Amino acid sequence: MIGFLIVACEIGFWVFVGAGLFFRYALNKRKAGAWLLACTPVVDLILLAAAVIDLRSGAEPSWTHNLAAVYVGVSVAFGHRMIRWADARFAHRFMGGEAPRKLYGKEHAAHERKGWLLHLAAWAIGGILLLVMSWLAGEKDLNAESPFVSWILGWAVVLGIDFLISFSYTLWPREPKGETSARG
Repeated sequence: MIGFLIVACEIGFWVFVGAGLFFRYALNKRKAGAWLLACTPVVDLILLAAAVIDLRSGAEPSWTHNLAAVYVGVSVAFGHRMIRWADARFAHRFMGGEAPRKLYGKEHAAHERKGWLLHLAAWAIGGILLLVMSWLAGEKDLNAESPFVSWILGWAVVLGIDFLISFSYTLWPREPKGETSARG
């Protein structure tokens, strides 16, 4: 049940984003578009409430509960950036707006570092939600074998790998194809 709801909420998020952008640009209804875009966090609340209700009803903690917390953390941290990304591409593709430009050098490195900081925020939010879910599920002993704690630790490994990749662009900036660096 909760797995289906996660998929439905992900679809719902993008439906609200798409509808908001459609109203904003195609129908020139800016207020309606903004309202629809503002509804995207409601999807997260529905998912979180369903996961909590499921746990409080006695369901065994599963990967779907963990994924719900991760999804909410990522959506809260990256939601605004994802909507801006979709907005720029929608405006370009359907409304003749300026093409999104590819970032290089220091600008790209800064963008990657900001992305990692958002990932850190998503991990913190998701981790807190996982600990709250653990408490709601009645777990008394929080250790690495806990289904919730193990997800926090696994996600920390992914966060560490993302750190290495994101910050590597500071040392080795991305350059436009066909150009060589002054270093060699």
